[in-house]
Amino acid sequence: MIERMQTKQRMSRIVKHNGTIYLCGQVCKDAEQGIKEQTATMLEKVDELLQQAGSDRNHILSATIYIKDMKYFAEMNEVWDNWVPEGHAPARACVTASMAREALLVEISVVAAEINPA
Repeated sequence: MIERMQTKQRMSRIVKHNGTIYLCGQVCKDAEQGIKEQTATMLEKVDELLQQAGSDRNHILSATIYIKDMKYFAEMNEVWDNWVPEGHAPARACVTASMAREALLVEISVVAAEINPA
């Protein structure tokens, strides 16, 4: 069974299938901030969505990070490294990408396992 949460015409923010959770791309809460702040608030949104879906950052399987310019890579990684629980690093890719809005510096897409699948 496929469960879609917070669904609108274009996308669902969360999709669950067979104990796996897929989050739509998440961006920061305030695009006027720098890369560290954008990364931190983006990851806060991931935490919130994972909790709603029955998971947490310890159960992230895969993350794809889209970064506007690799000049931000080290600063973004500093925030990421402090956020990922030790011993629970997911498979990850990080690529340079054009953003939907000019002020956005980073976006993430996450796949996670449910903590207690039905």
